[in-house]
Amino acid sequence: MSTTAAAQAAPLALTIATRESRLALWQAEHVKALLESRGHRVTLLGMTTRGDQILDRTLSKVGGKGLFVKELEIALQEGRADLAVHSLKDVPMELPEGFELACIMEREDPRDAFVSPRYASLDEVPQGGVIGTSSLRRTVLLRAARPDLRIEPLRGNLDTRLRKLDEGVYDGIVLAAAGLKRLGLGERIRHIFAPDAMLPAAGQGALGIEIRAGRPELEAALAPLVDRATWLRVAAERAVSRAMGGSCSMPLAAHAVLRDDGVLSIEAAWGDAEAPAPVLVRARAEQAVQTLEDAAALGHAVAQRLIAQGAVPVRD
Repeated sequence: MSTTAAAQAAPLALTIATRESRLALWQAEHVKALLESRGHRVTLLGMTTRGDQILDRTLSKVGGKGLFVKELEIALQEGRADLAVHSLKDVPMELPEGFELACIMEREDPRDAFVSPRYASLDEVPQGGVIGTSSLRRTVLLRAARPDLRIEPLRGNLDTRLRKLDEGVYDGIVLAAAGLKRLGLGERIRHIFAPDAMLPAAGQGALGIEIRAGRPELEAALAPLVDRATWLRVAAERAVSRAMGGSCSMPLAAHAVLRDDGVLSIEAAWGDAEAPAPVLVRARAEQAVQTLEDAAALGHAVAQRLIAQGAVPVRD
């Protein structure tokens, strides 16, 4: 979308479909404020998704992260909403026919955070301590870092997870730093993992805006919200996951950094969550990129390096 086209975008009356968790509503309100500052009239359509309703089983056992977006897509399809705001790491690698990601916004901190009322870092948790997460990616990385700890399931929205921690169910939990910061809960963070210690999920910390395809007026309205550097980074990360058949049922991480000289570097990791001992395969690559296709090609190449080292892709 050209700058000229974006500048000429006519004011629109828009409805944003959003989940009703506190974090999802913050994200939707953030987009609403940005669009309203550009003259658009915006309302929110709050919805509860199946992913929000099913809290007694891990996502990998009940259909994956697509459970967080399906109802929002139905609202788009039926015309009840014009756009849906997603945490990009919750968005499946392949969208249903007729939908598109029209905007990737500037990324918040993509790293993982350690939260604990007792310990200042993961290293301080004593042997046999209990760490909460339902992410297979985090489970594999935690097992590799501290095989002496117990990794236990933790589902629910951000407030629910923090409440379970405060009730003493866990010695510590691992959450996305972005969500805590967006909700003003940065003081709960005891330690932020360096990416080489806890490699983030593809798209973590980024917001994606989904629309029905074939709506150029919406693309024009959203163009000023696009952050090109973030989009290049997440295009590479999501390409790794796409090539691996990735979803929440796969312990896969991918994290890209774009340098000022236009060189994109990406590191990915795959683990075997069922192995009796931690198994972790890593690969990285870098090259200058100019387009989303360049970035995706680099991510695909990194996925092939993972596979060459023994990572097992998921095939339908």
